[in-house]
Amino acid sequence: MQVSIETTSGLERRLTVGVPAARVDSEVDSRLQKAAQNVRLPGFRPGKVPMKVMRQRFGAGVRQEVLGEVMSRSFQEAVVQEKLRPAGQPSIEPRNLEPGRDLEYVATFEVFPEVEVVAMSGFDVTRPAAEVTDADVDTIIDVFRKQQGSWDEVERAAATGDRVNIDYTGTRDGEPFEGGSAEGADLELGSGRMIPGFEDGIVGMQPGEEKTLQLTFPEDYNNEDLRGAAVEFAVKVNNIQALTPAPLDEELFKLYGVEEGGEEQFRKEVAENMSRELKNAVNNKVKQQVMDAVVEAHKALEVPRSLVAQEIDALRGQMFQQFGGAAPEGLDLKSILPDDMFRENAERRVKLGLILSEMISKHGLKADPARVRATIEELAATYQDSEEVVNWYYGDPEQLASVESKVLEDSVVEKLLEDANVTEQACTYQEAIAQAQQKQG
Repeated sequence: MQVSIETTSGLERRLTVGVPAARVDSEVDSRLQKAAQNVRLPGFRPGKVPMKVMRQRFGAGVRQEVLGEVMSRSFQEAVVQEKLRPAGQPSIEPRNLEPGRDLEYVATFEVFPEVEVVAMSGFDVTRPAAEVTDADVDTIIDVFRKQQGSWDEVERAAATGDRVNIDYTGTRDGEPFEGGSAEGADLELGSGRMIPGFEDGIVGMQPGEEKTLQLTFPEDYNNEDLRGAAVEFAVKVNNIQALTPAPLDEELFKLYGVEEGGEEQFRKEVAENMSRELKNAVNNKVKQQVMDAVVEAHKALEVPRSLVAQEIDALRGQMFQQFGGAAPEGLDLKSILPDDMFRENAERRVKLGLILSEMISKHGLKADPARVRATIEELAATYQDSEEVVNWYYGDPEQLASVESKVLEDSVVEKLLEDANVTEQACTYQEAIAQAQQKQG
């Protein structure tokens, strides 16, 4: 087998591979001989079909099959011979497929970059310093009570936090516009569902009252035709409902998994869950800053386009699953969620994956089984049957591998933090959680 290699650009390589005709021909003959033992043709006894006839009837199809397999195997042999690490599948361009002549093809592909880990020290990291207070627990319990509360009709002026049932008609220059009208619509005042000024304009209205609101659509509104448009909304309030929070009783406690121990146990479990959430928020904030520093230190690293394309497809699929479920047959997701939406994030993730893998190898890091177990138990602690969840993780190799990967990443972060300038910044529980959510968004 003859192999020549050239670098076309950056990480792209072009292999020209020549395979002796005898290798292809012998494989074709071998398969035809094997097939002849079972093939049935009129005029011939089973297993007695002459090879000449086999070649005439099946030779072309078998050769095509063999060519594909020989190109695949010889490509793998060639990259091993040349000590190459392909990233993604090659693009194969046949040069010569004629019977009796040596097979020749060109394979174009990208290789993994040589990752040189940059020494990192002295980079700045801010660690949020917060704790869960009794007031924080009260706030969350109030949220739970409102979630399980009841809406009761009231005869008074509407206030922020009330739910109103309204009819409204929107007009622009005296003409109704699409999507601007509804009857019997429920709206929670203060939810921010409507354009600025709409909900505030209803505050203070009485049941049965009608009012016209003079409003302007935001300049960044999703409907281009209405951006910055001055409009009027004729609004009628049909009824007003006020929220009565659920009482702090055994029924509420059971809804959130507390069967015994009353309010004291309920508060204890809420506080423990909040502490876990706070710990994760702080760790994620710190980890994000470390990862930012890693990317910045290795910004010159080139990443394979093929891996970025795969990551874009994965991110697009995740987003579609989040918001729409399975894609209808024939729907082109790229037309709805184009590559550019995900490219920056995909490039970052691929780069981090390559760098972290090299760091893990360089420092000889392993996923400590005890730490993996502790991580799984922490994940399972929020479920009612935690032991069942633990067993599920250990019974699913893919899920277990994802936890091991997280443990390894955390080990890299801890290693890098040894040489970082870490400053603690006092903040409240709510501020720490908000920071984490903002970064995720």
